[in-house]
Amino acid sequence: MDIDTTQPWGLAIDFAGRATITEAGHTIYVNVSDSSYNSIIAPDSISGTYAPVTVAAQFTETGTNGAAIRGSARTTIMPIGTAMVVPDQTAIQSVVAAALANFVENTAAYTALAAKWTPPTDDPGDGDGSGDGDGTSTTTPA
Repeated sequence: MDIDTTQPWGLAIDFAGRATITEAGHTIYVNVSDSSYNSIIAPDSISGTYAPVTVAAQFTETGTNGAAIRGSARTTIMPIGTAMVVPDQTAIQSVVAAALANFVENTAAYTALAAKWTPPTDDPGDGDGSGDGDGTSTTTPA
């Protein structure tokens, strides 16, 4: 991901802290937000400090039969002393890279799980375990 040096966070975000980018063939949703409950950016009335800022990136790729693999990452940028959080132009870039890495890890884990699983030969997979394929069990529960 290329950093846009004209933007405080390295990427153009909307008024709600959202952006959508395409990276490595994936549409990735980015969110930059503070953790305060107030819509006004001001120090906390008790601690006197500003709220931390969270930068998150996530995406989902779907396949047949409802299969889905996600990639996500999040980081929190803490304020220093009583000053506001200073935008970090590399934060979004790092979180997007971490979300892509998480997707690769999840894909590998899904592939390993699928390779270990062997479907039973006597039951077509209707879930009742009876092997008749009609979805109703002929066994009496214990």
